[in-house]
Amino acid sequence: MYDDKELKEYRDLLKVPDHFEEGFDWKSIVGAVFIGFLMMPGSMYLQLVIGTGIGPAARWVTIILFAEIAKRSYTELKQQEIFLLYYMAGAALASPFQGLLWNQYLVQSDAARMLGLTEFIPAWVAPAPESMSLVERTFFHRDWMIPILLLVGAQVIQRIDHFGLGYALYRITSDVEKLPFPMAPVGALGTMALAESTEEKKKSWKWRIFSIGGVIGLAFGGIYVLLPTVSGLFLAEPIRLIPIPWVELTRHTEGMLPAVATGIQLDIGLIFIGMVLPFWAVIGGLVGLIITVVANPILYQQGILHRWHLGMGTVETVFANNFDFYMSFGIGLGLAIAGFGIWSVLRSFGKNAAGRRGSLKDLFHPPPGRGDFNFWISIGIYVFSTLAYVGLCVWLVPNFPWIFFLGYGFIYTPVISYITARMEGIAGQFVSLPFVREASFIAGAKYFGYHGIEIWYAPIPIHNYGEATVNFRQIELTGTSIRGIIKAEIVVFPVVMVSSLLFSQFIWRLAPIPSSSYPYAQELWHLQALNTLLMQTSTLEGNSLFYQALKGSYVLSGLSFGLVIYALLSLFGLPILLIYGVVRGLGQSTPHGLILEVVGALLGRFFFLKRYGAMWRQYAPVLLAGFSCGMGLTGMFAMGFALILKSLGHLAY
Repeated sequence: MYDDKELKEYRDLLKVPDHFEEGFDWKSIVGAVFIGFLMMPGSMYLQLVIGTGIGPAARWVTIILFAEIAKRSYTELKQQEIFLLYYMAGAALASPFQGLLWNQYLVQSDAARMLGLTEFIPAWVAPAPESMSLVERTFFHRDWMIPILLLVGAQVIQRIDHFGLGYALYRITSDVEKLPFPMAPVGALGTMALAESTEEKKKSWKWRIFSIGGVIGLAFGGIYVLLPTVSGLFLAEPIRLIPIPWVELTRHTEGMLPAVATGIQLDIGLIFIGMVLPFWAVIGGLVGLIITVVANPILYQQGILHRWHLGMGTVETVFANNFDFYMSFGIGLGLAIAGFGIWSVLRSFGKNAAGRRGSLKDLFHPPPGRGDFNFWISIGIYVFSTLAYVGLCVWLVPNFPWIFFLGYGFIYTPVISYITARMEGIAGQFVSLPFVREASFIAGAKYFGYHGIEIWYAPIPIHNYGEATVNFRQIELTGTSIRGIIKAEIVVFPVVMVSSLLFSQFIWRLAPIPSSSYPYAQELWHLQALNTLLMQTSTLEGNSLFYQALKGSYVLSGLSFGLVIYALLSLFGLPILLIYGVVRGLGQSTPHGLILEVVGALLGRFFFLKRYGAMWRQYAPVLLAGFSCGMGLTGMFAMGFALILKSLGHLAY
């Protein structure tokens, strides 16, 4: 895997600097407030309307604004200051209270009523459907007090936990084992590009590329987001020139392609995403989609996809197919992918890799100036946070065997995290074992007498910290001290909690969620609720729907298929990223956005890369950031417009 050409291209984009700075000052504090109270509402609103937030937009708008202020103050933003603003924007836009919007829907949903689970959803997740807080659509009610306090407590533990096992694994895989982390430079390049652009002598392509993407984003966002939002305030039905979330074609193709969900998502942001993603991962997704389109009619004719019938749309088709086949098949595929990752990690311990490793001495003597803290402190943080999660789970779900919680936190989590950390370090890929959490819940119900669904909502300590190692590697590549990151976390946390609660409340008061005011949520949340609650029936008494959907033969077929595909790819020397893309495209989600991603990947590979050469690798992330910025600005404007007009209109909440 060390010889994969595409991975080598990403790996060689950046080198580790020899100088580190904190980058934390008053600009960081002002930036956190700016993002939390001006960017977050637009991001939350877009997430409900079109299914994507403005995470990149918020980051780039903040950086541009502060860079311009600095320029007019006859100073510059350092690279570390820019990355810190970028990092804080990501943390601020996490919007934890947005999860409560989902919870209020779930407890009132048709899916919960249909599956008979409404009465089993615990009060510490969301109030009962008859609660006045749901009728009045407000979080400022005593029925929400316990869910909110629990959420805040879990968030505190999570932010502390950020510097626990993930940081320890970063020290092991990066400092001791010297793994290359090929995908880390991609995340660091955008901020470094703008850091250069704040210097007058280097001001060249960065602003131009960013501006091109921004103008495209503003123009498209005006049609895709702003027009439907504004027209919906004055008309009975909003004007949508471009259907949201997609053009539905399933009912038009059902005669020729039975049991196949067809359509196209006309969000041109997907083209820009396709340009940035690794090419073979996108092409693998296309291969997987083609396999699905060919296989589903055959599976339907054989009576395997028997729940599908004429007249079903995308959401119903995807759920029916998942129930009949793809859930079980996907478990097998996931096991195959996890097996590849584990095998790759074991192979990486070979003699060739050993020559690149450091020694244990590097674990306790990190590079000077990087802001590292003692390795044993990170282990202590991991132990403390895991025990805190265990304590919460024992309190919330006293009937579930507590030994499982200890096993999650101290056996499974460190093993899978180390495997993932090495896989990220070698090939830039995430590894997970599918349905470990779910299988353990079912085992608790089957062998230990647990019955209920509270365990599905408990903050159990199953985590995969392997991905965190990439974040720390990005911090290192930008020359930012870890001490600056710690200070940023302390500042950004209260901003996140306050602004997230306030704007979740505002958005909910505008209109019920989901409703026609939030078309993406209205279209997709029902499918998500069905899939989520179907699994939860497995820990209740009786012949649950989950057991009807789970079939061992289909799991084995998915496992076999994955192994055969991997063997073929290896035999012909094809890129390893291709198989991850194939799995992604194999009918396990709505496929409508994949088409434009492929268009973007082909444009990037065969037009822009040939025209601009290796520099295209740096152009593409900046172009995507500019587009996201333009889309985000239209989303923020639409959100503000809706808030003001609905307030002035004296509409009933």
